Amino acid sequence: MSDAPKAEQGVTDKPLQGVRVIEFGTLIAGPFCTRILAEFGAEVIKIETPGTGDPLRKWRKLHGDTSLWWYVQARNKQSVTLNLKSPEGVAIARQLVANADIVVENFRPGVMEKLGLGWDVLSADNPGLVMVRLSGFGQTGPYRDQPGFGAIGESMGGLRYITGDPELPPFKTGISIGDSIAALWAALGALMALRHREVAGGQGQVVDVALYEAVFAMMESMVPEFDHYGFIRERTGNVMPGITPSNTHTARDGKHIIVGGNGDAIFKRLMRAVGRPDLADDAALADNAGRDARAAEIYGVIDDWVGRHDGQVVLETLKAADVPVSNIYSVADMFADPQYLARQMIERVGLPGGESLAIPSVVPKLTATPGATEWIGPALGAHTDCVLKGLGLDEAAISQLRQKGVV
Repeated sequence: MSDAPKAEQGVTDKPLQGVRVIEFGTLIAGPFCTRILAEFGAEVIKIETPGTGDPLRKWRKLHGDTSLWWYVQARNKQSVTLNLKSPEGVAIARQLVANADIVVENFRPGVMEKLGLGWDVLSADNPGLVMVRLSGFGQTGPYRDQPGFGAIGESMGGLRYITGDPELPPFKTGISIGDSIAALWAALGALMALRHREVAGGQGQVVDVALYEAVFAMMESMVPEFDHYGFIRERTGNVMPGITPSNTHTARDGKHIIVGGNGDAIFKRLMRAVGRPDLADDAALADNAGRDARAAEIYGVIDDWVGRHDGQVVLETLKAADVPVSNIYSVADMFADPQYLARQMIERVGLPGGESLAIPSVVPKLTATPGATEWIGPALGAHTDCVLKGLGLDEAAISQLRQKGVV
């Protein structure tokens, strides 16, 4: 974990420096998208409801009355409180957007229009605007008005159906993966739209990200396999279907070990390491198709060998044989792992009050213009006054807006 000041880590100008983003999002998908942009230098102004703010501020484990998650999800952002149900609040929002490059919102379709902040209005004010819209089902289609959280996107996008034990109901992953995947597509879409604006005369556009489509886009070969063969991929537990061997095995001491031996040369090394040179030299197992046809036999061999050894022995033996292998990490394993430490994947920041807090470092790693944590998620409305002064309002005007509940 790195405690070094940012200057000592070689942080220079960031790649998105000079890009201004206005965020109207809450919870996960929209705010994660803008978090990525903020980590790489974009100026992100997060609009929050006065008095309450983003509900994520209160989710899961708290430090005082603030979520530890919040400190990560809102890092490098400015928090401005604005009552978007008031005409004055909408007018201020339009002023901010008029000077922005990107707007990110993740309300249900139609909400921004009802507020007077739809694409027609905002793009008229700012023709070069890129508007990123995240929703359950997208801005068009018969489902557009239905509520759609990440769990719905994961289900409709195909991920839940194929996840888990074949004898049990589908499993979910342990994080909000549907929201996070959508956020990644949204950030990518925003940058592509900025690039288009740069080379095509300055015209903005809408980036329409549906959660179910974001997940669906990750579903590998499912669509062509169904279309061509009528094949419906089912749950296969920890086995990677059609790719053999790749599975989870349990060691004698109860440790769960992932073994990936599906490369042709790797499979030969794996079989020799587990004492089965006959299988390593079996011509019928020289490629994936041959191995997949005898998957049960191969997995039985690996299960038997792993089950006769403690986890550490399994790891050391297979690593020595140059076979991809790992135990399944808990967060405690991450804190002690030399690879995490060498790449500074956990950094420390100061909490309000001076306590130290470990948070995930920024990815990806850029050699010339890396991202960085400049500050953790701010207090509600911490930047309201300075942002409004940037619009030309003086202290008296801001005080009046505060008294009226606009900010």
